[in-house]
Amino acid sequence: MGELREKEYLRFESIKHIRNDGSEFWSARELAKSLEYTEWRNFSKVINRAMIACENSGHDIFSDFVEVNKIVEAGATSKSIKDYELTRYACYLIVQNGDPRKEVIALGQTYFAIQTYRQEVADHFNELDEDRRRLVVRGDIKQWNQLLAETAHDAGVITNEEFAIFQNAGYMGLYGGMDVDDIHAKKNLEVGQKILDYMGSTELIANLFRISQTEEKLRKDKIKGADNATATHYAVGKEVRTAIEKIGGTMPEDLPTPDKSIQQIEKEQIARLKKKAKEGRLMLDE
Repeated sequence: MGELREKEYLRFESIKHIRNDGSEFWSARELAKSLEYTEWRNFSKVINRAMIACENSGHDIFSDFVEVNKIVEAGATSKSIKDYELTRYACYLIVQNGDPRKEVIALGQTYFAIQTYRQEVADHFNELDEDRRRLVVRGDIKQWNQLLAETAHDAGVITNEEFAIFQNAGYMGLYGGMDVDDIHAKKNLEVGQKILDYMGSTELIANLFRISQTEEKLRKDKIKGADNATATHYAVGKEVRTAIEKIGGTMPEDLPTPDKSIQQIEKEQIARLKKKAKEGRLMLDE
């Protein structure tokens, strides 16, 4: 899993470009190299198939595949070559239409499928009610916590005691010195109830940022040693807290605790779907 994740991030994250307005794109020429296409004419065929898929999906081809010209050095001279600035959706369609025998194509399909999904969720996030927002972010946290645990282990956080100290450090940085037990008590939770299941969407998002940024820093900075990893988790948590302070946000420990747990919301959603299924308005896979 660690090797797979490294390939995904290094191959695709490292070639992602960010424009001045914050939007992102991938260069088709750079993506071709990452996908191990040595001949542009072969990759062009993949792009053409992806464009057809884009049109059939109702997307605007010219928005997802922005044609540009680049000047490249060719010996003592320079020449202009065609390139595309690709959205993540365009990249997703390209890897879906690539050579399935290539291992890297499978990596790309995994990476861009996840990223495209996340973008679609982000695009519609503000339209969701609070319960649905909590479900979306809590699901993301479960995935990122798994990645963080693996990355922390690779860094040297091995024993259960070391991991407990590591986890507490992140919370202490974000919550101004409060550890898991302190937060649990402040929320008036019972034994067995998890603090992440009793956070509103704003508090969950702060923790998602802490977790994802810690995982990235441990990995990119190649942090080694349990003590160093723990110090990194605390530092990232504290940075997130500082960012909240700077924008005048409410500190996470002062945010209200929802009445419903994540599990209660999930049960309500399942009951609602089953009701629709009985009414014949939904095919529910039992």
